Amino acid sequence: MKRLLIVSDPPVAPGYLPRLRYLCEYLVRKGYDVTWVTEERGDIPFDHTYPLITIPMYSGSKCDWFFKSVWTLLTDWYNRAFAKKCLQSFNRQSFNRQSSNRQSFDLVLCSTFNEVPLGAAKRIADQLNVPLFCDIRDLDEQVDNSRYQYHHQSGWLMPFRRIYRAVHIRRRNKVLRAATVVTTVSAWHREFIRTLNPNTITMFNGYDEKQFYPKDIPTDTFRITYIGSLFDWQKPALNKVQTIIDELNKSKIVQSSIVQSSIVLDVHTPQNNPIPYTEIGDAIRRSSIMLVLTDTHTHGMLTTKFFEALGCQKPILCVPSDQGELAELMDWSHAGLDSDDFEQIKAFIIDRYKEWQTKGFTRQSNLLWEILSREAQSEEIEKLINIYLS
Repeated sequence: MKRLLIVSDPPVAPGYLPRLRYLCEYLVRKGYDVTWVTEERGDIPFDHTYPLITIPMYSGSKCDWFFKSVWTLLTDWYNRAFAKKCLQSFNRQSFNRQSSNRQSFDLVLCSTFNEVPLGAAKRIADQLNVPLFCDIRDLDEQVDNSRYQYHHQSGWLMPFRRIYRAVHIRRRNKVLRAATVVTTVSAWHREFIRTLNPNTITMFNGYDEKQFYPKDIPTDTFRITYIGSLFDWQKPALNKVQTIIDELNKSKIVQSSIVQSSIVLDVHTPQNNPIPYTEIGDAIRRSSIMLVLTDTHTHGMLTTKFFEALGCQKPILCVPSDQGELAELMDWSHAGLDSDDFEQIKAFIIDRYKEWQTKGFTRQSNLLWEILSREAQSEEIEKLINIYLS
């Protein structure tokens, strides 16, 4: 039996790491012995059928966090301490390669959006003398000035952030160069990382087909729904959509319709009106249009909600067009509209509103529905694992 060690960020709100959770359950079903290790940060909010070890790293006080963050910047404390605690935990559980029953891991797989615990995963793989499989979800360089980081918006943290970013990138690149194989979430990410490691492969985020599937649910309200984090650079696009909605709600199209209902913009963020992860599928199915907010200054940012809307076969409205990979996927899949043009967006909403008037729901078939399921993605990752374990 092949034994895999999974190292990751904490699987807590708002992300919950659905991509990795699905992969772990899939690998267990296929007969792999999986152990997942992560930082302790509150209770694990989901059931699991495999060992999930949590490692305490911070006491909870701001002083402790600040001191350890500075010490990490200077000495890479987090990765060193995390790796050491993990290896001690494995020793206690007879995972040490030198133990009498010679139990150990055959491969370390690290899935992360950050440089920590990527460095820790490399240290563990080196200690166990096994291949390192890196699954990278984000890169600092994918958005100008790291605008997707919330702490970017705090001016007093910016000098620290600039220094940390430079150190973080240098340490991250060192690990990626040494990795046996790297998977990442877009073609842009793949080409960027291939300058460090030629053995880099695209593995789109996809969607969990058990939660995100098509089902027509008639509703009394025409909802344009946005689910996800909302950053300052996304708000102009959101305001544009709201302006179009306000105009349409005053128009004859809505006012004189037989089935009369105002068009509603329904926004759910982790900070405001959040939706429990298990209820997101139904929220998408009750929507008339799923809204994706993007930007021409981003690279390879293919939000998970895009794939989840594909799985539910809901019309997708991307504002503005990123003029890049997301636009290509939208056009190729016929999933909806990506545009920044006021009249195009307005016409798209009107067309879907008329469909909703007739049927009580909307449906958008697309060409990527089956091939981007998490089952299909997990099968591809399993093939890679077997290549490097053979």
